Amino acid sequence: MAKLTTEELKRYSRHLVLEEFGLEAQMRLKEAKVLVVGAGGLGSPALLYLTAAGVGTLGIIDPDVIDLSNLQRQVLFNVSDIGAKKALTAEKKLKQLNPLVSITSYPQKIVSGNAIQLIRNYDLVVDGTDNFATRYLLNDACVLLDKPLIYGSILKFEGQLAVFNFLKKDGNRSSNYRDLFPEPPLPESVPNCEQAGVIGVLPGIIGSLQANEAIKILTGIGEVLSDKLLIFDSLTLDQTLINIPNRNSRDSIKSLIDYEDFCGISRDKNKSLVTNPSNTMKEVTVQELKKMKESGEDFQLIDVREPHEYDICNLEGELIPMSEIPSNVEKISKDKKVVIHCRSGKRSGDMLLWLEKNHGLTNLYNLKGGVLAWAKEIDPEMPTY
Repeated sequence: MAKLTTEELKRYSRHLVLEEFGLEAQMRLKEAKVLVVGAGGLGSPALLYLTAAGVGTLGIIDPDVIDLSNLQRQVLFNVSDIGAKKALTAEKKLKQLNPLVSITSYPQKIVSGNAIQLIRNYDLVVDGTDNFATRYLLNDACVLLDKPLIYGSILKFEGQLAVFNFLKKDGNRSSNYRDLFPEPPLPESVPNCEQAGVIGVLPGIIGSLQANEAIKILTGIGEVLSDKLLIFDSLTLDQTLINIPNRNSRDSIKSLIDYEDFCGISRDKNKSLVTNPSNTMKEVTVQELKKMKESGEDFQLIDVREPHEYDICNLEGELIPMSEIPSNVEKISKDKKVVIHCRSGKRSGDMLLWLEKNHGLTNLYNLKGGVLAWAKEIDPEMPTY
């Protein structure tokens, strides 16, 4: 094992005198490789503290440029950096903080086509992103590569933190992002920080906690925040820990998919984000479905809700939760009518459009109004939720 230099012994002296940390833990940091995706509000403090702590190799992925509105919370940057690439600027500033750390910047977007290649050579990933498509992408890539993922999220006055896919002492991996959020929310239902705002100190708090989790994982000290979600309220300083359920979602992650489509996002010809594209789809009403069932028509009925929803009420369809559809396309019939349904018809409609676009299926029908319409028009005694 390589030794610390005289300069490193002095630089990291406050670590070395910690009885629970010491020389061995500092050497583990020196030999570690950490990839931080997003150099903004969360990435700035995480990168600063990981660099200062002496993580040997850091990677920074961020395609964006610095804007004046970033400076309220992205503490890596200043006015003279406006208009420059975040990743490149972060690399330059961090090397000034600690020239002993090897830093590589990637001023590009991480997508399904390059994610495996970018993540493969790092020990863990810190998620400093602000959109669901990239969060699901990072999660799935880390599951496929057996890499821990440190998740952080901020909005208004609330922050969230969790460690996903952590290798536990029993040899099993901890829960992942899909265990917490099996499917993405509707694009228009969740405002981003630009729309809803965020208090400037909050990403500093959550990003620093992400760096803390990374250091614990890399050095083996403390208790890692795995199988739990920390919710932090900056207005009251209340902290809530929630156990993340084991949904066995790892088994459904077989490959990377088109995550913008999965999250209900498309792009117009100018590459601007557009939600809920006005694609037309074939539909059947609940009255038509009732006749199909009574006549014994040969068709496939697929329920894309979650298991707990199915347990409350169901139409005796085949349960394939929305988050599991991409890895179970082979279960969908290609030679007979397939009716897809959910609670209201929204999730199933989004999934139908995704399947048509990405797999060329032409035999799909959405159940208009979903379970709610069935309960209202066909079976008023059926429990709903």
